[in-house]
Amino acid sequence: MTAGDFTRRSMLAAAMLGAPMLGAGVSRAAAQDEPVVETRAGRYRGRTVEGVHVFKGMRYGADTAQTGRFMPPRAPETFAGVRDAFDYGDQAPQIPSALADDRPMSEDCLRINVWTPQASRDRKRPVMVWFHGGGFEAGSGSAAVYDGTRMARRGDVVVCTINHRLNVLGFCDLSRAFGDRFAQSGNVGYLDLVAALAWVRDNIEAFGGDPDNVMIYGQSGGGRKVSICFAGKEAAPLFHKGVVQSGSHLMVQTQDQSDALTQALLKALSIAPGDVAALQAAPLRALIVAQRKVIGEAGYRFEPCLDGVSFEAHPFIPNAPAISARKPMMVGTTQTELSNQLGRDPSVYVMDDTQLAARLARFIPAEDVAEALAVFRRSAPQAANSELFFRIVSWKSYIRNAVIMGERRAALNGPNNPTWMYQLTWRSPAEGGRRLSQHTLDLPFMFDNVDKAEHLTGPASDQTRAMTEAMAKSWLAFAHTGDPNHAGLPRWPTYDARRRSTLLFDIPVEPRDDPFSAERRFMDRYDPVRATTSTEG
Repeated sequence: MTAGDFTRRSMLAAAMLGAPMLGAGVSRAAAQDEPVVETRAGRYRGRTVEGVHVFKGMRYGADTAQTGRFMPPRAPETFAGVRDAFDYGDQAPQIPSALADDRPMSEDCLRINVWTPQASRDRKRPVMVWFHGGGFEAGSGSAAVYDGTRMARRGDVVVCTINHRLNVLGFCDLSRAFGDRFAQSGNVGYLDLVAALAWVRDNIEAFGGDPDNVMIYGQSGGGRKVSICFAGKEAAPLFHKGVVQSGSHLMVQTQDQSDALTQALLKALSIAPGDVAALQAAPLRALIVAQRKVIGEAGYRFEPCLDGVSFEAHPFIPNAPAISARKPMMVGTTQTELSNQLGRDPSVYVMDDTQLAARLARFIPAEDVAEALAVFRRSAPQAANSELFFRIVSWKSYIRNAVIMGERRAALNGPNNPTWMYQLTWRSPAEGGRRLSQHTLDLPFMFDNVDKAEHLTGPASDQTRAMTEAMAKSWLAFAHTGDPNHAGLPRWPTYDARRRSTLLFDIPVEPRDDPFSAERRFMDRYDPVRATTSTEG
C-alpha cells in the first residue's frame, strides 16, 4: 500500500464515521497541538509552539551513506502511517566545533525543519529557506538562533532550515579519479540545496507556503551557498529572491585545485587507484581525519568547483550570472566582521602602532600598510588600534567581495538593478564593546532571537529592540514583496555603480550614498578573496 492509498483510505473511513473532512493533506490534529501534514513521501506529525506549527527533522532526501556517498541526492523513501517530526534530524558529519551541537552526526543528514503559522492549504505564505553558516565544512540548521518561531508568527511566513552534506562528503571531486559516474561529486553538497528547494516546491503548500514565492537566505557559509545558487542552473528555477549575509562567494575552485585535494585524500586513506568502493565504504572517522590532514597541508578546503555541469564559470567573476539577473537580492556585511574570529586573541586589544602594522602585513602587502592606516584613520579618527585592524581586515576579507557582487549585478542590470546593499554598523555592548560589529551580529536581529544570542548583542534593551524592528521587518518585507523597504525605515534605494546607496543598520538607521568611498577605492587594488578556511566563514 502506498502512502497515498493509506491517506485516502483513512479519510474515507473518517467520512464514514461522520468525522469532518478537512483540507487535503491535513488531519483533524491540525487544529490541535500536534498538527499532521501529508508530504509526497508520507505524513508527518509536528507540534505547536507559541502558536506556531513546528515540524523538525523531516527528510528531503534519502540516506547518503555507502553507495549514496559522493553521489547526487536521491528522493526520500515513502512511508506509511504518521512519523513524528518533533526533533531536529542528524547533522552532517563534521569536525566537532562551536558550530555543531550535541545532536547525532550521520550521512542520513538531508533534513528540513519547517515553522508555519498554520499547516493548511487555505493560504499561501512567503517561504524563507535558510542555509546555515560554517563555510562549506561545518554547522547545522538546528542552532538556537535560527529558530523560526518568532519570524513565522511576526511576519505570517513559512520558515525552513536545512542540513546538507559538508566538506569532503559534499564537495570532493572524483571525476578525474573515477570517471564520468562521479561527474557531479564535487558539488553534491550544492545539489543537496537544490533537492531541499525541490522538496519545498513539491510540499510546502501543505504547510501553508507559496512555492511561487521562495526566498533563500544565509549568513557566512550560508551566504556563500546563496551566492552559488544564484549561479547554479539547477537551483535558479527553484527560488525567487535571495539574501547574501557576510558571505559573497564570487569564485569556486578549478578542477585542478579540487583534484589535488582528492588525490591527497586518496593517498592519506591508502585507497588504490580505481577502488571507489573502498572510498565509499571508508569509516566516517577515518574520512574526517584524512580530510583534516589534507586541508591542513593544502591550505584550502573542499568546496564547490567548476565541474563543467552545474558550474561552467565562476559565479560572479568576471560577471554576475545572467540566469538570475532579475531575481531581487539583498547583500551586505557587518562593519568589523573579523572582530569575531580574530578578536578572540586578547593581545589584539593592546597593540601598539608597530604591532598593528606587523599584524596588518599578514593580510595586505607590507608596503600598503601605512596608506591603509591613513585612509581608515581619516574616517574613524577616534578608533583604537584594534578597531582599525578589524575594519581593514574585514574590508579585505568580506566587504570588498560584497561590493564586487553589487557592482557585477549593477553592470548586468543597469539602472534597474534589483539589488539592495547594507552594512550593519551598530556597535554591540557585549564584552565591554570590544567586538564592535562582529561577524554573526546580524543573526539575532533578523531572526528576532536576541534572547538566544546575548553573547553577541548584550542583554535586551531599547537599542536591541530597535535593531530587531529594523532588520527583521526588512527581511520579512523582502520575503513578501522582493523589496526590503518598510514603514520603519527611511527610503532605501537600490544599488548602482554611481550612487552606491547603502543602508547602515544602526541607531538610527541611515541610507547613505557610497558611505565608505575612500576605503572602497583603497581596496580596489586587490583581487577578490576566495575563502579558504572557516576563519573566513
